[in-house]
Amino acid sequence: MKTLSIRGVDEDLSKRIKVAAKKEDKSVNNFVLDTLRKQLGMGKERRFSREWDDLDSLFGVWSAEEYAAIQGRIDTQRQIDEELWA
Repeated sequence: MKTLSIRGVDEDLSKRIKVAAKKEDKSVNNFVLDTLRKQLGMGKERRFSREWDDLDSLFGVWSAEEYAAIQGRIDTQRQIDEELWA
C-alpha cells in the first residue's frame, strides 16, 4: 500500500474533515480514503439498505403505539424469575 501526503490543508478544511470523520465514527484517514473512493467512483454502495413495503397490505403495519405495547409485553416476559432458578 502506498502512502500519500497532502500539503496545503488549511485550518478550516482540517477542522471540517475532523468533524465529518467524527460524525461518521471513522478515523480521519478512513474518512479521507472513503471520500476519495466515492469521488473517483470506487466507493462501495450498500446493497441491501432499501426498506421494502410491498407486502405491508398483506401483513399489516404496526403503529408506534402498537409496537410499544407489544415490545413492552416482550420485555416483561424476558425478565428472569430468580426464585424459579434458585
